[in-house]
Amino acid sequence: MDYRAIFEISAAGMGVEKKRLEVATLNLANMNSTAPAGTEGYRPLRVIAHAIKTDFGSIMDAQLSGVAQAAQTLEVVPSEVAPRMIKDPGHPYADAQGFVSYPGVDQGTEMITAMTALRAYEANVAAVGMARAMATRALDIGGSR
Repeated sequence: MDYRAIFEISAAGMGVEKKRLEVATLNLANMNSTAPAGTEGYRPLRVIAHAIKTDFGSIMDAQLSGVAQAAQTLEVVPSEVAPRMIKDPGHPYADAQGFVSYPGVDQGTEMITAMTALRAYEANVAAVGMARAMATRALDIGGSR
């Protein structure tokens, strides 16, 4: 069994979850930022992971050459969420009607995203630990003969 593949898969998963956690915390940090009326303020971001489609030949070439192949690409894109409009006529960035535009960040959604990303990251760490333990045990069994 090729344990390198297990480590690479878990490492890719940890990379995705790390990026999701970073983006969720960035959204939470900018949740109450404002911009002058008439300008675009902060837009919440989302992480999109795309699987790379490969054919059998490219997989075999990668295996024979020993070069790891990326299984996915990550993309961070602004979401198309309407800003929150809060009535605050005394705010320096209020528009003519007295509304201030805040980013359309939903705190509950961002907290859930952060928690699920953290749990998925932990699951990948546990998978790496188990693969390491299996590899070590296999070496112990092989060395005892």
